[in-house]
Amino acid sequence: MKLDVISDTVCPWCYIGKKRLERALAESGRTDVEITWRPFRLDPTIPPEGVDRKAYIERKFGPDRAKAAGETIRETGAQDGIDFAFDKIERSPNTIDSHRLIQWAGTAGVQDEVVNLLFKRYFEEGADIGNHDVLLGVAEEAGMDANLVRDLLASDADVKRVEYEDYQARQMGITGVPCFLFEGKFAITGAQDVETLIRVFDRVEMKIKEEAAG
Repeated sequence: MKLDVISDTVCPWCYIGKKRLERALAESGRTDVEITWRPFRLDPTIPPEGVDRKAYIERKFGPDRAKAAGETIRETGAQDGIDFAFDKIERSPNTIDSHRLIQWAGTAGVQDEVVNLLFKRYFEEGADIGNHDVLLGVAEEAGMDANLVRDLLASDADVKRVEYEDYQARQMGITGVPCFLFEGKFAITGAQDVETLIRVFDRVEMKIKEEAAG
């Protein structure tokens, strides 16, 4: 079963969605789900150097709404084993380079590890995942060739690919993430609970069998 997870590396609900997906796979005992992480950029207008996060969030949502949303996410995340530390985050980064790293991690066979490390670095440690040194640290920890990644980051390799996949997602009508796309046909959006994901696995498997039977 093929599953494309469309997400952004600065989306807290995507981190929650990942944790719930992991639990759903574990609880259902499924080992037949082939997961690929696909890019979505919540705000591609952020400059390469990023922006001050506090000012950015307050400008986008307003101080009161931003604070309430942060508290809700922290409480929800705690239930899924995530220690959101929004107070540690100083920069809201442009995420294109983190998405490029995820693409290369797929080739290296460590995509899931890199996605997890990026979420952890940003949301729990407050690291700037638009910074190349931070990205290199993630690559190295996941077992990737740091020298190769350094050279790739210094180039424009796969910039157009990430931009096109982001465009494709929007053309499909995706406006929010995470989005779980099964077999390129069946999509559900949002950080679904574990029980829902398990039911969807079963339904998709049934659809695959029905189509195979003609």
